Parts: sequence; structure tokens; C-alpha cells
Amino acid sequence: MIFLVVLLALLIDKLTDWRSDVQQDGPWLRLLRGIDARTGSSFGPWLGLLLAVLLPVVVLGLLLMALEPLAYGWLSLPLHLLVLLYSLGRGQGKREFGAFRDAWRRGDEEAAALVAQRDLGLSAADAPGLLRAVEAQLLWRSHQGFFAVIFWYVLLGPLAALAYRLLALTVEHARSEDMRERAEQLRHAFDWVPVRLLLASFGLVGNFVAVNRALLQELLHWDIPAYRLLADVGPVAADLGEPYEGEAGIARLDSLAALLVRTRMLWYAAIAFWVLLF
Repeated sequence: MIFLVVLLALLIDKLTDWRSDVQQDGPWLRLLRGIDARTGSSFGPWLGLLLAVLLPVVVLGLLLMALEPLAYGWLSLPLHLLVLLYSLGRGQGKREFGAFRDAWRRGDEEAAALVAQRDLGLSAADAPGLLRAVEAQLLWRSHQGFFAVIFWYVLLGPLAALAYRLLALTVEHARSEDMRERAEQLRHAFDWVPVRLLLASFGLVGNFVAVNRALLQELLHWDIPAYRLLADVGPVAADLGEPYEGEAGIARLDSLAALLVRTRMLWYAAIAFWVLLF
């Protein structure tokens, strides 16, 4: 059922707009605001984080326990599908990067900087730095919006996928700085294995020697953020050169996008093989 759920989620994501309908964060954000208001008085940051993340996960676990014995577990398939769709990343990547690509292709660096700030929340001191920041954002969104979620869903099921997404939302929306720091620590732990698996996959579908050289010394370092690893190794895996201006910059983004597509295909094949074996 795991492979079927992943396949259905991907088809729905590509062919429909249902993902945006499923990803309604309003009720959970209201819960987070209520917990935020009591963090530091009634709740400490760890207790607040447990209530914001663990409580929905426990409710989901109880629902799955109730549905699993029915119809050989097939009644739980719609719930698995809804949870996986909800756990995928937020936003529409093509739309959010589109305005930047258009401005960069025209060579309008000022407009590119403005749309990068508006649509992606990015800024840099110069044009090459801005393009590198956009490349890092593209890689990071693919990791935290897709690859990490799929990894935890396949390995541990919908509870882990939901926990990962709620931690990411807590990092983005929590008003308590202490609570955000705890959520970042836990998300770092969640990211540690899947980001390294993703980078190893880059080596298999990209420049293996360059990825091995860039990743080997930092492979087991606990403190290196996933975002930095992706920014350092992703461009190397895609064999990106130095030119940054105009069409050359767009070609860099296209090369990274192609690398991510090849990596997705590798992961689909690996998931199918995993399901057949286990």
C-alpha cells in the first residue's frame, strides 16, 4: 500500500490542485497560537512543542488503529493519502520561481532582486550571490517539501511524515523563540539521514566523483545544517559552471531541476524495490 499511496499522491499533486485544498493549516495554527500564548507561563517550550506536534500525531495514530482492522486495512488508504498530501511542502514552486526566472533572463538584476525578496524571501549583496541563494532555496524546498517527507513516510509511515511537517510549520510560524529553537533542533535530527541519502542519490544520477569529494569529509558531522549541505553539494552534483548572467543563470537552475527530476525517478524505483522486498 505504501507505493500505491506515494504514486497516488504524486499523481494528484501533478494533475490537480487538490493538494492546496488538503493543506489547510488554519485549525492547527490556531492550536499553535493558543500554545504560544502560554509558553513561558503555563507551558515550557518543550511541553508546548509536544502539544503542538505530538497531540495531532497521537490523534492520527488512534484513527489509524481504528481503521486498520477493517477491510484488511484498505479503509486506512484514504487517510494515508490525505496525510501524505498534507505533509508535502507548501506553495507552488514553478509559480514562485517563475517571476525571478523571467527577470533574470531579461538581465534585469534589480527586478530579480525585488521578486526574490517578495516571492522567496531572499536577498544578497550581488547578483551571483542572489542566484546561489535561489539555487539553495530550490534544493532546500525539494528536500523538505518532498524527499524528507517521502523518506519518513516509507520508513515509518504517516505519523512520522506528519510530525516532520508540523515541526517545519512550527519553525515557520511559532512566535516563541524558545519553541522555534526546539523545533529546529528536532527538525535537524529528522533531516540528518534523509539529506545525506538525497546527496548520495545526487551522486548516482549526477557527478559521482565531485559529490564524493565534496561530501566525504562532512558526511558524519552532526552540526552541519541540511540547508548548507544541499547548497554546497547540489551545484557540484549538477556540474554547474561559473557563468551567472542571463541565460547562463537560467541554465544553472534548469540543470538543478533536471538533477532533482532524475533523483525523484531513482527514489521511485528504490521505493518499488523496497516494497517488493519488505
